[in-house]
Amino acid sequence: MKTTRFHLCLIVGTALLTGCGDMSMPGGGNEPPPVTAADLTAAAPDAGVKAFYGQRQWAPAWSRKAEETLKAAIDARAAHGLDQMALWPDLNGRSPAEREALLTGAALRYAGALANGAADPASLYEVYTLKGPDTNVAAGLQQALTDGKLADWLNGLAPRTPEYKALSQAYLTQREEAQGARTQDIAPGEALKPGAEDARVPAIRAALAGNGYLASASGTGNTYTPEIAKAVEALQTDFGVTADGVIGPDTLAVLNTGPQERARALAVSMERMRWLTRTPAADRIDVNTAAGELRYFKGGKVADKRKVITGKPGNETPQLESPIYRLVANPTWTIPRSIEQKEMASRDEEYFRRNNISRNADGWLVQESGPENSLGLVKFDMRNEHAIYLHDTNAKQLFDRQQRQLSHGCVRVHDALGFAGMIAAAEGVEKEWAKARDSGKQSFVALPREIPARLIYQTVQVGEDGEIQYRTDPYGWDDAVEKALGFTPVSRNRFRTDVEDTGP
Repeated sequence: MKTTRFHLCLIVGTALLTGCGDMSMPGGGNEPPPVTAADLTAAAPDAGVKAFYGQRQWAPAWSRKAEETLKAAIDARAAHGLDQMALWPDLNGRSPAEREALLTGAALRYAGALANGAADPASLYEVYTLKGPDTNVAAGLQQALTDGKLADWLNGLAPRTPEYKALSQAYLTQREEAQGARTQDIAPGEALKPGAEDARVPAIRAALAGNGYLASASGTGNTYTPEIAKAVEALQTDFGVTADGVIGPDTLAVLNTGPQERARALAVSMERMRWLTRTPAADRIDVNTAAGELRYFKGGKVADKRKVITGKPGNETPQLESPIYRLVANPTWTIPRSIEQKEMASRDEEYFRRNNISRNADGWLVQESGPENSLGLVKFDMRNEHAIYLHDTNAKQLFDRQQRQLSHGCVRVHDALGFAGMIAAAEGVEKEWAKARDSGKQSFVALPREIPARLIYQTVQVGEDGEIQYRTDPYGWDDAVEKALGFTPVSRNRFRTDVEDTGP
């Protein structure tokens, strides 16, 4: 029998190693023995890989070119904030069947992370009902390998919006800065008091502006001015530090986010974007509960933007998708048992009389319509089982705060009457809304079509001018996502509110 000598070579990264051992193979030719269905069944690491090969009658899928393409794509995964995840398998010493199965497993995992997210949000949070893309990556991989278009397919899986691209570029920039950065951006030192001169002041201004406490980081000199001190006091209030304007170790820890922290937040924000459908409704309302901001979209463009107040830590506003189906003018408020038993347990009859609250025939406390009602003068009814909705408020002074996670879970809208009028006009029920408002009584105005609304949680968002806007993580919800993305856990200061409010 004729024997053919050939070199068995392994691909490591994208480099071809030629110093391979000489192997002999009977029968002539230079191909390894065929991979059988039994080989692949034994080598497949999980049911997903087995199903993949079952769909192709157990035929091998990977050419050398396809393998190199996959390796190059995974090597570039930092563009998606996935570089902390070990996605490329160890192929050294593997049999052809094992190599096949490992490559397919890696491709499915990486493609799944790009298309649907590396983690399942429903497993991370008690409530998560936002619609996702639900891409069938196994079918897509089959087609991409058949067509020889693996790179094109992988490149099209992640969101392709300008916002995602901006987050991606910012992540790469912060990642590069973090590699040579010190642990702290602002050096430790003696406590800094208002009026003092200190070389750290420019860095303090930049940190405050980066987190939204100062309008701009611009300024000259090293003087710790009253304007800076006021911003520091607001930050201290939000993070449970004594609000005295003095920058000591606790305040410095809050200010020192640095490129490492910013990179983590950017990676988490990209992951949350991958969880969302790629085709949101062109007319919709998006509420970012972490930023305390509402955006009203018409025809896919932002038509209105305004502040909102969302749930405080412990009463977090859930991440859900739920349409607004009607406007309620002059709403009454049926007070939940939890609020009655906690916040209102010590209230006397004078409080109930003053706030127009009485018990109805069914035993519930009800606050009647009026400007002092905790729902204000308008409620935006939503269809969901969690009793979450948008509404006005009688505590309008809270909109002046930078951190607005202060409610019991519902979303309070700044100038809610103006927003309701905008929706009524857009939906053609302006006259009905005006009549309902003028009645002075609780009245309902059905919308001719429901308006999709999403309550999302993004600690980094992109402004309309493309500017990256960093916000705090008031609920601590970034931690679980960071862990899923492979980041090492870190301890952080958390937002703590001093507001005791009985509203929903």
